[in-house]
Amino acid sequence: MVQDDITENGGNVVNEPDKEKTVAASQEKNSEEEAVQETGSTVEASGQEETPVADTADAPENAGETLNDSDEDAAAADSDDASDEDDLAHEAIDLSEFDKPGLIGLLTRELAHLQKGENLTLSVFRRLDALLKDFRPILEQFQRTEQAAALERFIAENGSEDGFEYRQDPETAQLDELKKKLKLERSKFFKQLDKAKEDNFSLKTTLLQRLRELVEEEENKESDDSNMKAGWQDFKKIQEEWRLAGNINSPHNGTLWATYNALVDRYFNIRNMFFELKELDRKRNADVKAELCEKVELISSQIENEGFSKALLDEALHLFEEYKHVGPAPKEEQEKLWQRFKTALDRVYDAKRVQSGELRKQAAEIYEIKSKIYEEIVPYTVFSSGSINEWNAKTKELLVFQSKWEEIKGGMPREEGKVLSKKFWSGLKTFFNNKGEFFRQLEAKREVNLRAKTELCEQAEEILSLGEDNPQNTQRVIELQKRWKTVGQVPEKYKDSIFVRFKTACDAYFDKKRGKNQAVEKEFEENLQKKEDLCNRIEALAEEPEANIEQLNAFKAEWKGVGFVPRAEMQNIQKRYIAAINKYVSAIGKLSVKEREIVLLQNEVDVVKGSDSDRNLYRKENDLRKKVTQLEEDILLWQNNIQFFAKSKNSDKLKADFEKKIEKAEEQLAELKHQLKVLQEAF
Repeated sequence: MVQDDITENGGNVVNEPDKEKTVAASQEKNSEEEAVQETGSTVEASGQEETPVADTADAPENAGETLNDSDEDAAAADSDDASDEDDLAHEAIDLSEFDKPGLIGLLTRELAHLQKGENLTLSVFRRLDALLKDFRPILEQFQRTEQAAALERFIAENGSEDGFEYRQDPETAQLDELKKKLKLERSKFFKQLDKAKEDNFSLKTTLLQRLRELVEEEENKESDDSNMKAGWQDFKKIQEEWRLAGNINSPHNGTLWATYNALVDRYFNIRNMFFELKELDRKRNADVKAELCEKVELISSQIENEGFSKALLDEALHLFEEYKHVGPAPKEEQEKLWQRFKTALDRVYDAKRVQSGELRKQAAEIYEIKSKIYEEIVPYTVFSSGSINEWNAKTKELLVFQSKWEEIKGGMPREEGKVLSKKFWSGLKTFFNNKGEFFRQLEAKREVNLRAKTELCEQAEEILSLGEDNPQNTQRVIELQKRWKTVGQVPEKYKDSIFVRFKTACDAYFDKKRGKNQAVEKEFEENLQKKEDLCNRIEALAEEPEANIEQLNAFKAEWKGVGFVPRAEMQNIQKRYIAAINKYVSAIGKLSVKEREIVLLQNEVDVVKGSDSDRNLYRKENDLRKKVTQLEEDILLWQNNIQFFAKSKNSDKLKADFEKKIEKAEEQLAELKHQLKVLQEAF
């Protein structure tokens, strides 16, 4: 059983001993493997810094029991004298009972003990951490009290706090300095601990080579009493040096131990004459392991009665470290003792799993929900369109999914959560990159259109500068106007200015041409009179009940048959004509409201089409486009909202209301698009 990592869990992680790797490492030689199976020697923890595991599964002791632990627990396991740790790890001191001299004496003694460098174990520094934690608020209280008193005296002497500078009391400053020195000693200790682990790896590798050479020498030589004694002493020396070599920060720790145990077993098999000694040692080991089993069983019982705690887990891990360092027990007791110890240790970790089970379940649920959200946004990563409205609509939809993702609080399984989060945010980034590329290309097209219209302006201005209003130039200006209508939109900030520039040049040319032709002007005056007469007749007939479409078309044909009017009167007569036609259309009783609006719009288009009032049509077109866009967005939003209604009585009514709104909006949208089409045909 393996303790799963959960994002934001923050707990210790427990890994199952890797039986296969350990056994594979022990197969250095066939004889080594047989020795492992026979003797059942123990394996040390790997000492990796991620907090380990004690789910030992079904691995027997001689198959490679592994346990990863934090640097601090590893350091505790490396202690040479457990009794020294017990003496130092006494109950916490109540610092509130000490005055400054007492605290100075206490911290000075602590610092002297650390600087002396004797019996420095992890328990000493754990106690030091607790001491510094309790000391910090006391020191801060001294500083605040002294500063307040000093400020009060300063104000009493000087009348204000200007220029006040706080200086610590000598005893307070000494306490502060002692605190810093203690922290420095703590830092030095852990740096030395890390350095020692690196040295231990090299040392253990060298010891394995020496042990292998010793075993191979014992296998190849004819042993006598003196050779046996010499080899035994060398072997015991290697064993002692191996025991004294502490933990290492290496993923190969389990392999080193497996190889070591295999070589030890090979050596004992060779030395059959020492079998009785080995059996005696195993009986002693059985007694030690039985005591360790009793201790871990006591811890498991305490957890069942009082509940799980980190301190009890650490104590159980420490006992596990001791158990692994004890040599093999007699064959008939070896597996029984291991199963007894393992059963108690499993109960400790079962309690931990119960505590973290709910968090794992919650993380899995959150992962499932966010996975569905990610699946929803996948189609957006390949979305493509040439419409600004469609891009904006998709953006609104995607932002809804982003809000849903961000509203879900809590962690996911660590590795799966990282992958899913990366995929989700990458999907969003892909969509917005594609959208940005679309608008960059759109803006580039508008820049091209701007250059094209600028060239048209320059050509019109060049014709105007020639001062010749001959038919050829007039035709060129007309051609320029036609080409202008075929060029697409330009960047918004240049839209009005470029139009004014072109229109000014064209108007100036035609104004100049009109000024030279008095006869034309006279004709314009006559045309104006005709159009005014027409307007009078339309207005008069609008009062009669016989108004009809046929007569309306006759009026429009007559209007088109009349030529140009003086420029100064053009806008006024057009407005009067449009108003008269509108009045006449209103008098036609057979037209519906929609038909009447279409007729009025068509009439206005016919009046201003091809005249100097094109700009009014452009404005009307823009207004219609804005209304169409707004209706499309409203319909999309209402359709999206309908999908979220729950299936209940009240939601059905609300859904029906929204469907009516959508139907009505779609009718309006169709009408607006028809009007827009009429205007576009005019262009």
